[in-house]
Amino acid sequence: MKHSIVVLGAGYAGAYVAGTLARRLTPADAEITVVNAEPDFVQRLRLHQLAAGQEIEAPRLADVFGGTGIRLRVARVTAVDPERQVVAVADADGGDDLGYDTLLYALGSHVADLGVPGVAEHAFHVTSRPAALRLRDRLDSLSSRDEGGSVLVVGDGLTGIETATEIAESRPGLSVTLVARGELGAPLSAGARGHLRRACDRLGITVLEHTSVEAVEAERVLCADGTVLASDATVWTAGFAVNPIAAAAGLQVTDDGRIVVDRTMRSLSHPNVYAAGDSVYTIGDNGRPLPMSCASAGFTGMQAMKAMKAIVGSLTGGKTANVKLSYPGNHISLGRRDGILQIVDEQAQAKPKYVGGRKAARIKAGIVRMSLWTTSHPTFGLPKRKLHLAAAPNGVPAKVAA
Repeated sequence: MKHSIVVLGAGYAGAYVAGTLARRLTPADAEITVVNAEPDFVQRLRLHQLAAGQEIEAPRLADVFGGTGIRLRVARVTAVDPERQVVAVADADGGDDLGYDTLLYALGSHVADLGVPGVAEHAFHVTSRPAALRLRDRLDSLSSRDEGGSVLVVGDGLTGIETATEIAESRPGLSVTLVARGELGAPLSAGARGHLRRACDRLGITVLEHTSVEAVEAERVLCADGTVLASDATVWTAGFAVNPIAAAAGLQVTDDGRIVVDRTMRSLSHPNVYAAGDSVYTIGDNGRPLPMSCASAGFTGMQAMKAMKAIVGSLTGGKTANVKLSYPGNHISLGRRDGILQIVDEQAQAKPKYVGGRKAARIKAGIVRMSLWTTSHPTFGLPKRKLHLAAAPNGVPAKVAA
């Protein structure tokens, strides 16, 4: 009987792992099923650009996986039962269970309101394509007004910085304010922090440092020091959270719900479950937990490769090779023509030198293009297999290998 591999999530990590597995395994070895809530691949690293008004490619997953032997199921994951080795999924036609022998959990992360009142009701975010398009519609509406409007970006992490600078560059008629809980760009080197401040000044972004937000309302934000900030569109980038499905399934997780894995990305509590991407809690070679951040997309790829090698090794009897678990640094876009490349040392501390300006912007753009290319070509280097159509459990035809 074929070994059944189910991959939950087709973001950067899930799609890459599934494609790599299809490249290494034949249909006789295993049946690979990818479950994703959306029919398209979402370039999460570029959703701030989509929100700002730019067109971002979203390849259809059916086309991405066509000819690979991978079976695509467009559905929401509602539960995982690791004891029965099934995944519960739901779509417009109802729900059913998918059995697995090996599970790759890569459901990623979403916006976290951190318990701040009003965030869910009134704030925008850029952690999903629908959310980015919703923000885009709001910005279109503000840009069409003679008086423009005010945009408040809460959170000075990499997502907040990239979102604020992208909106300010693409929508010069809007007033953009970036609210930083501490010093703007605190993790960066002194030179990179200076570069970031000059970029904000050039783009007309107002920066409020050492400011904590206590509540978000429809047209204003309330700060801990009593300050009230008017806002026509509040964008929340103050944190990320993972899906609670892993914790509800009884997998060993951290307090914030990330799956605790060993050096091969295998769950410590359930050895036939692997995890990759933001869903993972693992210790890097420097003894520190690897960060959950879109800015660490390069390492997310390494995590995915690690999971792939572990799965392939367990199926074929081959030795599971280790890859370096390091965090190389941050690549930050500051609009389309500026950026910062900040390299860190072995302790994840910023090195004095950094790359800024157009060169850094080109490097970041190249990384994003390569991430899309590798995802869109999951079995690059191998001829596509002959296809035939087979009925999926929900009755929708799916391409599978002959």
